Amino acid sequence: MQLRAFIVEDSSTIRDNLIETLKDLAGVDPVGMAETEHEGKRWLAANADWDVAIVDLFLRQGSGMNVVEAARQRRPGQQVVVLSNHATRDVRWRCAQLGADAVFDKSNEIEALVEYCLRRTTPESAPS
Repeated sequence: MQLRAFIVEDSSTIRDNLIETLKDLAGVDPVGMAETEHEGKRWLAANADWDVAIVDLFLRQGSGMNVVEAARQRRPGQQVVVLSNHATRDVRWRCAQLGADAVFDKSNEIEALVEYCLRRTTPESAPS
């Protein structure tokens, strides 16, 4: 199963590198992108066919926190993860309160994000 990802990231360099990494290492299919809070919220309201939303918190316009909160009304099985340079304990707590399923630090948790995506695409083992 290929994981369909919506990515909210205002840096084109980071976004392009993230997409290539996730495509190459986790087989992720990027189905949508946004650079601002408004674009992210509008895309989520108009599109239901995604499996994971990957959201940066500090955007050129608006806040990724509001995008995370807007995704609260998602379908069962859809996941929202935050990828930020500011993944402090307080930020992780606040993101969880807004409905994020996971938070990853851009500087040292990209491999953990890849693993997270891989776990979402691998069928779970049947119970013994």
